[in-house]
Amino acid sequence: MTDFQQRDPSSPAFWDERFERNFTPWDKGGVPQALRDFAAANGPLVTLIPGCGSAYELALLAELGWNATAIDFSPAAVAQGKAAAGPHAARVVEADFFHWQPAAPLQLIYERAFLCAMPRAMWPQVAARWAQLLAPGALLAGFFFFDDAPKGPPFGISRAQLDSLLQADFACIVDDAVGDSIPVFAGKERWMVWRRL
Repeated sequence: MTDFQQRDPSSPAFWDERFERNFTPWDKGGVPQALRDFAAANGPLVTLIPGCGSAYELALLAELGWNATAIDFSPAAVAQGKAAAGPHAARVVEADFFHWQPAAPLQLIYERAFLCAMPRAMWPQVAARWAQLLAPGALLAGFFFFDDAPKGPPFGISRAQLDSLLQADFACIVDDAVGDSIPVFAGKERWMVWRRL
């Protein structure tokens, strides 16, 4: 195990250290097929990508004409995201998900290893913020990591926990297996779409 000084994943410094040392086992190095398929079938949508990391998805969505913004609270992640986004680098913004405000009403929040990066105690805050940012009919779509290992990140969730987090404000309309997971998520993630009630 790499010897890191920062141990609190709710701190930007935790993620800065990992990006600066190129320790990013959650980084696919590209765009997952389920998002490609979703983008081809929907949109363009006003989209937020929280905890964007390298922001490969932002470049894809921007090239498809989507009004997408990627945010991360780690300066090192934002620098990497801007580099990966190329001509769309201005859409990668250093911001805290819990305080960021959209310029236009969001139609989609894309979830990719954001919830599982947060300590479990913060999950109710994440779910409440998703609900706050999305109007009725808007979508929360992406990958959800199901695991019961006590340590993380990634911090896995059970389906019952996810339902209890989201069912007051969202209805699950898609729940599919993922065929192109990276090793850290293999066999433990689902592509899900939740519609804001």
